[in-house]
Amino acid sequence: MTKHVARRIIVTGGAGFIGSALCRHLVAGGDHVLNIDKLTYAATLTSLRALEHNPAYHFLKADIADEAAVQQAFDHFQPDGVIHLAAESHVDRSITGPRAFVDTNVTGTFTLLEAARAYWAGLAAEGRARFRFLHVSTDEVYGALGPSGQFTEQTAYAPSSPYSASKAAADHLVMAWHTTYGLPSLISNCSNNFGPYHFPEKLVPLTILNALHGQPIPVYGQGTQIRDWLYVEDHVHALRCLLDDGKPGERYNVGARNEHRNIDLVHRICALLDSLRPGPSPHGALIRFVQDRPGHDARYAVDPGKIERDIGWKPAHRFEDALEKTVRWYLDNEWWWRPLRARYAGERLGLDAAAMDAGPA
Repeated sequence: MTKHVARRIIVTGGAGFIGSALCRHLVAGGDHVLNIDKLTYAATLTSLRALEHNPAYHFLKADIADEAAVQQAFDHFQPDGVIHLAAESHVDRSITGPRAFVDTNVTGTFTLLEAARAYWAGLAAEGRARFRFLHVSTDEVYGALGPSGQFTEQTAYAPSSPYSASKAAADHLVMAWHTTYGLPSLISNCSNNFGPYHFPEKLVPLTILNALHGQPIPVYGQGTQIRDWLYVEDHVHALRCLLDDGKPGERYNVGARNEHRNIDLVHRICALLDSLRPGPSPHGALIRFVQDRPGHDARYAVDPGKIERDIGWKPAHRFEDALEKTVRWYLDNEWWWRPLRARYAGERLGLDAAAMDAGPA
């Protein structure tokens, strides 16, 4: 791993969960950051309160599908690199509203690539050699695993949901822009993230906040789906390392080898809350098994061997410690999640009535 040299970096989606963690991480490491975010329902600038008055941090409210706004951002900010996270990301919402996922994840990525290509082509030789475009993707593009094995960078894409299909399409665009135009691009495919500042619709914060409010904790099917969990602070460190040392034209899986069944993760969170914030009865009594998500993949697990060998990155946090740290953060930071909870109070999402009535094809 080479010594990090400060850069000027455009971060798209920097007011989201991973994006805000990345902005904080980059600025702390000496980089100058322009955060481009259109502030959809899951984004909040309160996640970036610590950077509000930092001269190394800049914010632009814009849609990455807005060609003029994005090109102007490149021209004015003069970045050395882009880390592209802006995306619609919730699988349940993609089932009932797929158009937004195509608009942002596919069309938005195309627009951003074209702006980056035009800007990069106009740089002097040294700037062209330094520039990188890092596209942050997901392990869900690979589809479902059987009971054994891990996704590698050679695994064929087989997306199951509108969300994962839109991310797969974006991945293919990024690689095509590298192959066809020479844009120095690379892709990371990460496993499930967790940590502070996570919008309440996702499994970990939903479980914590529903438990705190004495509301039912929904678990899809029997909760036997297996996910590979990655602490967000470890993920954003990996992204900075990839921007520094990743090879254009390559893909890198980012994971921490933390496979857990959803039901087991929910029970762990409930046990932590029983210890940290005991109630009149165990929080696990709130668990309710609900109708499974259509097309729900049974298992994801990534092999992070390539980023470990080639880049020298490894996660710094034990899963158990990071999970407790996350639960404690939500207990201590009601100021952050209370307004978001007013927007989304834990209701079930992603049941498309027509599709469910029709049954499996």
